[in-house]
Amino acid sequence: METFIKPKQLVSNPGFERQKRKTLADLTDGMIDPPLVDIINGFNNLPYCFTLQCCYGHFVYDGHWDPHNLDPLPESAQISSVEYRIAYIAYCIDNGEAGRELLDKLQKITAIDPENIQFCSARWFWRRQVNSYALQVEPDRFKHQDKAVLDYKEALYIENLRNEFFLKLERLLQDQRRL
Repeated sequence: METFIKPKQLVSNPGFERQKRKTLADLTDGMIDPPLVDIINGFNNLPYCFTLQCCYGHFVYDGHWDPHNLDPLPESAQISSVEYRIAYIAYCIDNGEAGRELLDKLQKITAIDPENIQFCSARWFWRRQVNSYALQVEPDRFKHQDKAVLDYKEALYIENLRNEFFLKLERLLQDQRRL
């Protein structure tokens, strides 16, 4: 997020339900990176949350210039650097008990690797939608950017971390559905 800031406190938002309906009315599965469709739809089905934006995290390198590339990084000694387009999900959370509990659980996802996973607010999201937060997978030194150039070895690490991050979110979502 180019406008990364520390997470803000939840505030009163009496228009949450209306905002959620409007946002979700404009969302189609085709707008979502395919590996994230089930996760995004799952969070959007929770009554105290909806998503604003997301990205699976894409790796662009010599011979693979598609900025929406979903292929895993290959084992290669020929790749020296990789442009990484950050993995993230931006959420809007309702300021009720269930929303506050979800917010706490989302913040704890960073424990997987605090140097490479951040929980934040973003100024431009918050101006558009109060109570908006983002979880992102990005080396800390690049946390204010939407993309970063990484050496190949670090890119492999970030790819594995991204995969673990989304698995953890799937588990969190399963737990939320049981509540």
